[in-house]
Amino acid sequence: MKLLTGLVFFSLVLGVRGWFSFLGEAAGGALDVMKAYFHMIEANYENSGKYFHARGNYDAAQRGPGGVWVAKLISGVRESVQKLTCDGAESSTDLKAANEWGRRGKPPHHFRPEGLPEKY
Repeated sequence: MKLLTGLVFFSLVLGVRGWFSFLGEAAGGALDVMKAYFHMIEANYENSGKYFHARGNYDAAQRGPGGVWVAKLISGVRESVQKLTCDGAESSTDLKAANEWGRRGKPPHHFRPEGLPEKY
């Protein structure tokens, strides 16, 4: 329901040209968040979750309002799924803070753990 409401709202506010721009930003932002997730899985590095969450949200936010919106949506869905499965509730607050940090455009390196390979 949030998705539909958001799409209708942005279509009315942005018009047709802005709508396509917003959708492009959102699609790119979704890819940025997924890329950060896959890098986190690939790295399999201890205490790196906050860094990768901040990185995905930061990269998505750099695309514009559509990127911020989709990063917030994806983070919200992830948190809802975690609540339903009772998985990782203790780290949820830390990850929320990292997500917000990245969405505000602050550099994700603040959360980068020592020794994480430069590839990431």
